[in-house]
Amino acid sequence: MAESKNNIITHGLSGKVGDLIVFRVRNGKTIVSSKPRPRTSEPTEAQKQQSRRFQEAVIYAKSVVADSATKEAYRNAAGKGVSAYNVAVADFMNAPGIDEIDLSKYTGKNGDTIAATITDDFMVSEVSVAILNADGTEVEHGLAQLAPNGLQWIYTATTDNTSLEGDKIIIRASDLPGHITSKEENI
Repeated sequence: MAESKNNIITHGLSGKVGDLIVFRVRNGKTIVSSKPRPRTSEPTEAQKQQSRRFQEAVIYAKSVVADSATKEAYRNAAGKGVSAYNVAVADFMNAPGIDEIDLSKYTGKNGDTIAATITDDFMVSEVSVAILNADGTEVEHGLAQLAPNGLQWIYTATTDNTSLEGDKIIIRASDLPGHITSKEENI
């Protein structure tokens, strides 16, 4: 793929020329490439699913740019030559990741904390924590708060949990498009 810089003949040119090349303008630059080849086979089920997912991402991005406050938030996260629309599409395509759960400060007492390191390509909007007994009954659940470091989410227990044997913690993180990632860990 060639890139044209300050060429007075091709500057701003876009479209197909003959049956050989295609001109596109991206970020004020004219890009020249060979014409796309037509598909020769039926798309696989995975390709169809990815196409549907991308279609949903486009619908989400259009709703983002229609709302001025959300658009501004995405625009602030965009780098040079990247639009709020592009950032919103990428955000839709990637769910948050729960990288680490730190249970070292949880002993089952009211006021103990559980920390989770959670990342997202744009923003984690909410993190919930549930503590379950070995038999599956819920001890407590609630929302974690973002720590000052901007990376960890901290949940403060509100109930005494007398028996930790076989208990588990379930962390759920969601992002602005509404994707939820869940991770559980045994105490």
